[in-house]
Amino acid sequence: MVHTCTQSPRDGDLFRAFPSTNFFSHVLKLMNNTLCVCVCVCEEDDLDESSGPQLPSAAGRRKNLEFEPLSTTALILEDRPANLPAKSLEETQRHKMEYDEMVAGAKRREMKEAQRKKRQMKERHRQEDIISNAMVVWNNEILPHWDNVKGTRRVRELWWQGLPPSVRGRVWSLAIGNELNITPELYEIFLSRAKEKWRSYSETSSVNDSESGASLADRESSLDLIKLDISRTFPSLFIFQKGGPYHDLLHSVLGAYTCYRPDIGYVQGMSFIAAVLILNLEEAEAFITFANLLNKPCQMAFFRVDHELMLKYFAAFEVFFEENLPRLFSHFQTNNLTPDLYLIDWIFTLYSKSLPLDVACRVWDVFCRDGEESLFRTGLGILRLFEEVLLQMDFIHIAQFLTRLPEDLQAHTLFTAMANTHMISRSRRWAQVFSALMKDVNKEMDKNSSPALRS
Repeated sequence: MVHTCTQSPRDGDLFRAFPSTNFFSHVLKLMNNTLCVCVCVCEEDDLDESSGPQLPSAAGRRKNLEFEPLSTTALILEDRPANLPAKSLEETQRHKMEYDEMVAGAKRREMKEAQRKKRQMKERHRQEDIISNAMVVWNNEILPHWDNVKGTRRVRELWWQGLPPSVRGRVWSLAIGNELNITPELYEIFLSRAKEKWRSYSETSSVNDSESGASLADRESSLDLIKLDISRTFPSLFIFQKGGPYHDLLHSVLGAYTCYRPDIGYVQGMSFIAAVLILNLEEAEAFITFANLLNKPCQMAFFRVDHELMLKYFAAFEVFFEENLPRLFSHFQTNNLTPDLYLIDWIFTLYSKSLPLDVACRVWDVFCRDGEESLFRTGLGILRLFEEVLLQMDFIHIAQFLTRLPEDLQAHTLFTAMANTHMISRSRRWAQVFSALMKDVNKEMDKNSSPALRS
């Protein structure tokens, strides 16, 4: 009895065997390897009814082979064994063409991959050279003369291009400043208070706010809430979670801040801002910069949940939204998609939760240069970048998309979109538009508080 079985290497097996992607060279090597085509000629042995069927031994099967396996080209190019029907001329030519196409396709894929890697390596070297040269300029020409050159056109252009990682923390610290006059010693005092407070919570089991009836500030600054938020801070990095190298450090900075500003306490989202600072600054300096950053008007409005002021920021944003992206603005209006649905998360974390970390750091660079205006410009840049995609979506899909932006978003594409976003409306810049909105609020408040009107 003759059994014919043909087996060819699976694509998955081939790629597992050769993960280096040098596919074409391996195809040529495989031409000289053993073909997994076997024609087994086996004779049926007499079956013993009591003992059941007996399988022939491996050695016996090997002896029954009528031909030795040929190279892998046999599957396409070689003639069939004598005991099988011969290929027709047309079939032979077709098989040869298929083989040539397969080899040519493999070669094209290999060359394309090699060219892609070459471009990536070239771009990487270019970026490294830019960063290296910029680092020299910042260290030797800018930082030693910070107060005199920080506002010059050259420095602002270098700032826009991105700060070298080695000087980023120092530039952020200088740009944000220390209007609160916090010292490292003051940080240690508040850190000690935080540790004592947590120890007291643990001993008295008062962490459970629902049972203790603690105030809102105490509830917000509780150990459990901070621990919970830390565990969700840059989870893919595995450095801020329990057991990670920066877990205790982040815990300390956030705990000290809740004691420093009990009127604000801990608000979810703060952990992302503190984490970015910790990655770029020493512990005490990170706390000082963190506290001063949250003391800025925009951040204070959001973290204190000042609804009236937040609505004015949203209104100012919509002025520039309509000016820059009228089609998308109209689409959002039609779908009742208001800015608070996406801006709150972006502003609360300064984009560090929504954007890839390296892109978020570039956004922070410009934020430290231009202030709160850059935060809303970044938001408009994101909307501009994905305008065509968003125009095809409904309310639910837009909200989901803007909450979780694509992970492959590149800094240069975002900053190109931001560069094409003009923060001027009717000859008024951001500060003037926002100021006009605030004046309208004050007039309305004066009108409502007027004794004559009340009577």
